[in-house]
Amino acid sequence: MFDTEMREYSRDESVDALVIGTGSGGAPLLARLAGAGLSVVALEAGQKWNPARDFATDEKAQDKLFWTDERLSAGNDPLHFGNNNSGIGVGGSTLHYTAYTPRVQPDDLRLFSDFGVARDWPLSYADLEPYYDELETFLGVSGPNPYPWGPPRACPYPLAPLPLNGAAQLMERACQTLGIRTSPAANAALSAPYFRKGIGWRAACTNRGFCQAGCSTGAKASMDVTYLPLAVQLGAEIRPECFVINLETDAAGQISGVVYVEDGIEKRQKCRNLFLCGGAIETPRMLMMSGLANGSGQVGKNFMAHTGMQVWGRFDEEIRPYKGIPGSLISEDTHRPKDADFAGGYLLQSIGVMPVTYASQVARGRGLWGAELREHLRGYNHTAGINILGDCLPYEGNFLELSDEKDARGLPKPRIHFSNGENEKKMNAHAETIMRQVWEAAGARDIWKFDRNAHIIGTARMGNSGDDAVVDADGKSFEIPNLNLPDTSRFPSALSANPGHTIWALSLPPPHLF
Repeated sequence: MFDTEMREYSRDESVDALVIGTGSGGAPLLARLAGAGLSVVALEAGQKWNPARDFATDEKAQDKLFWTDERLSAGNDPLHFGNNNSGIGVGGSTLHYTAYTPRVQPDDLRLFSDFGVARDWPLSYADLEPYYDELETFLGVSGPNPYPWGPPRACPYPLAPLPLNGAAQLMERACQTLGIRTSPAANAALSAPYFRKGIGWRAACTNRGFCQAGCSTGAKASMDVTYLPLAVQLGAEIRPECFVINLETDAAGQISGVVYVEDGIEKRQKCRNLFLCGGAIETPRMLMMSGLANGSGQVGKNFMAHTGMQVWGRFDEEIRPYKGIPGSLISEDTHRPKDADFAGGYLLQSIGVMPVTYASQVARGRGLWGAELREHLRGYNHTAGINILGDCLPYEGNFLELSDEKDARGLPKPRIHFSNGENEKKMNAHAETIMRQVWEAAGARDIWKFDRNAHIIGTARMGNSGDDAVVDADGKSFEIPNLNLPDTSRFPSALSANPGHTIWALSLPPPHLF
């Protein structure tokens, strides 16, 4: 995967920066810190993969990319973990994300100011904008110019949009008749070959549609083919299959290093700064196991998961939903609906789906099994879907705790309590009405919905004070100055956009901060 010979640091050496996790939160940061001339080591729980060799066009082959350690689910709407929201391996969840990269809208960051709910972010869209620009250029985002929603952009998308998949073509035509604006979506996948200094050429997307099975060509901008090769070239070391089990502190209460397991052996790595990038479950789990940075009482609190209801329909046309980039069409006309009876908003997107994934959703969502399920799946190639991606408010009853059950490593399993509130239920109802209207206008029959929540967000929120937040706007712990949380755990609200692009933006700090 990395053509550059990787530098190796001594375990006895105290490195400037130790990064735990190599996904959206860790990878851009790793390159930034190494580029600033700092000594940097990353520890990754999963393996290092070779995309051309290891990522087959086969759903079962993707299981190795999901974090499948048991997570206990509780609440009225217990969440399905694994392929829905978390990954493992050098590159983290970006190995199996679908490359959908909308930006947030400025008012996404002001839910409390606008609606009196949730929390405002301690930063603005203007703070994020230059990093969005930088990321889109570096990663090679394919998208429309101009983009119909949000502030005017100083930097256009570097590549033209990817082709619309079958569902997107149907959705586009139907929305036009209903007066709903649509646009090709921004995707971090290449519509043409692309060159960037430090990583070389990447090939264009072949539209095979198996993004969640890992991109075998490198066209999808997962971290293993973008920021991580750059980080290694700049002097960073990445250690795969190293599972962190404890954070250590010195007499002054500062982070001094971590304990991790590699090949069944406990090892230590000393550091002067720690960047914990394990996501909204593993980051608070590690802090809680180590008893650190929780003077605010907010570690593990405010867990969120985007509203993500899907509506499916059967069509006379052949759709072949496994082909093309999964989310190729977008509408943000629902960002702040005028007739809304809820806070926040959502976007609409066309979706593609792989056959085994679809079969699982039919079984779970419609209760079809055996002969009935087989009969339904005969129409798979004539199936198309739309889904929403919407705000989820932080609630006191949605949180993570350490259970008494132990995992295979002898560590406490995380238990996640989650229930959709009235706001999420109203948002889903609003979206379902529109999505059904779209599919009816497109000529669908046998329309049905699949309730779901997507992404894992919150649990160590940022704010302006250590009284009610874990980290500040730069991701630094209020209590431990050399502890930093660059990942999705620091989100104060869920946002009405996929989180990846904003996680990357938050993980690109100015080098002078460190």
